[in-house]
Amino acid sequence: MTSVLISLSSFGAAETGRHGQLWCAQLARAAGADSVEVRGELLRDAATELPPMAGLASVYSSPEGLWAEGGWLDSAALKRGIAAATTLGAQRLKMSIGAFGPGSHGSLWGLKVQLAETRVELVIENDQTVAAGSLPAMLAFFDAADRAGLDLGMTFDMGNWHWLGECPLRAAEALARRVRYVHCKGVQRLPAKWVAVPLADSVAPWRAVLRALPGDVPRAIEYPLVGDDLMAVTRDQVALLRSL
Repeated sequence: MTSVLISLSSFGAAETGRHGQLWCAQLARAAGADSVEVRGELLRDAATELPPMAGLASVYSSPEGLWAEGGWLDSAALKRGIAAATTLGAQRLKMSIGAFGPGSHGSLWGLKVQLAETRVELVIENDQTVAAGSLPAMLAFFDAADRAGLDLGMTFDMGNWHWLGECPLRAAEALARRVRYVHCKGVQRLPAKWVAVPLADSVAPWRAVLRALPGDVPRAIEYPLVGDDLMAVTRDQVALLRSL
């Protein structure tokens, strides 16, 4: 059975700020989620917030890119991400490639060395930037990683392609064999921007995208979970995702 997770950003910055990610993680698990994804950008004090969540999360999401401006490997950012995931007991660390470019290929060996020293699995996410989220950028990176002897999987964010004007179904077909984790996100278009919405409210072909992706990898809710009865809303959305 496919595991269902909740990315804790789904509860919103205000709710996580008010209650903390531990409270949100406990609510998610009580609502039926198999696990959660802890968000680094929502931590106020990692040293005190991460240890109490040990055992509740299987993914740690780092807000830092793997390659910094200038195209050099940010080994310190990777080290911080691995340390956070290890503290949580999370099997996976999710990061974007950041400013990886043609001049970055030589630093892939450094990434390989660091990953050989940990049991945490790095999964690369397509973000909402051209450099680290477009299909050409993803294909170029994974091709370079393959040639460097790196076996890297992908976090496929269903919604982020829309921010770049790209087709999520085409991306799914091109990248399916890489995918080890899926961020389920519906989208709608407002006059000035795209916004994340529940899958049932999405204008995107999300069912076709899910069919094009591996069916046995974990799926995470990453869209707003809001309502007067947050437990009921969360329980319903977990049940929906589990039924797909």
